[in-house]
Amino acid sequence: MVVMALDHTRDFFSDTAFQFDPGDLARTTPGLFLTRWVTHFCAPVFVFLAGTSTYFWQARGRTKGELSRFLLSRGVFLVILDPTFIRFSWFWDFNWRFTFGQVIWAIGWSMIVLAGLIHLPRWFVAAFAVVMIAGHNLLDGILPAKDTAWGMVWRVLHVRDLIEPGTGFHFWVMYPLIPWIGVLAAGYAFGPLLAREPHGDPPLSPLVKEGGKVLGQASKRSLVVTLGMVMCVAFVVLRWANSYGDTRPWEPQRDALFTLFSFLNCEKYPPSLLFLLMTLGPAIVALAVFDRPLGLLGRRLAVFGRVPMFFYLIHAPFIHFLAGAAMFPRYGVRSFVFDPMNPPPDYGFSLPVVYAAWIGVVVVLYFPCRWYAGVKQRRRDWWLSYL
Repeated sequence: MVVMALDHTRDFFSDTAFQFDPGDLARTTPGLFLTRWVTHFCAPVFVFLAGTSTYFWQARGRTKGELSRFLLSRGVFLVILDPTFIRFSWFWDFNWRFTFGQVIWAIGWSMIVLAGLIHLPRWFVAAFAVVMIAGHNLLDGILPAKDTAWGMVWRVLHVRDLIEPGTGFHFWVMYPLIPWIGVLAAGYAFGPLLAREPHGDPPLSPLVKEGGKVLGQASKRSLVVTLGMVMCVAFVVLRWANSYGDTRPWEPQRDALFTLFSFLNCEKYPPSLLFLLMTLGPAIVALAVFDRPLGLLGRRLAVFGRVPMFFYLIHAPFIHFLAGAAMFPRYGVRSFVFDPMNPPPDYGFSLPVVYAAWIGVVVVLYFPCRWYAGVKQRRRDWWLSYL
């Protein structure tokens, strides 16, 4: 969540905000590329762990029926929230004739699908996730005309594009649903490997038992590390081969550093197999490495992880406001309500200022997040589970 805030601070504060893709190796700088690249870990890990948290929610004694109803209701809530409130946080206007579907929208639809998948055997959920993640790049060549009903549906599923669902209404599909549905399902199937103790649910046995005995915490940690490392090695091998798994082949560049950037510059929209291996592999290893008592910094950072949706909903309008305030001497009130896709001339600040603003955002938002984490710990109101 904290790293995600860096990406959005760059969007609003950078002097290259919305001007070009930081992955454009012909125009980017090392600092800008790495700032963007490190934030690539956010969406895959966010979606994956949303699935894992779904498993933990069920493991606290809920039935599959209760979980299914929760996933349906929360999924619908997120599908509506993203193109409305979250869109307003970015644009600060009520022109709903142009809106978009970002990661929260994709998570919402993924939860709706998972609401049905959880009633199937867990091995099937895991297999479904692997097939979708590993095989979806076989669909890259399918591109029906966008002015047909099937063309619009396919863009929602697998092509990042602008569609017109009604006359004068435009919807930008930023996060096509495939393979995000599979990533959420994979996180759900992964949940038992992080469980501190077995919960007596027989369908979990193929993933957490060995020789009829429940795996201990050390054995599960070893299995998690192995899984993550296998994914990392698979990324390197497949990426080096340049044959399958991404629509952007890597190529030798003007120097070794930019050649490395080309190797790491995988497609995020929709996330390719290699993009997900590159991000989820190290993240899964990190889950095992950090599965230990937290130090002072870890405890502070964990506050954001306890209230991820709350942090997500307040960070964008706060960053937008700060950027407007910072640019007020130059542009006046116009700086607060501007089209992020068409910023004024000479808008924004250098990368060091972006990092300083990011640190300030994280420090300030720590306090409302800590307050809300306390509210969730003290109370059990039903609506708290949606935020």
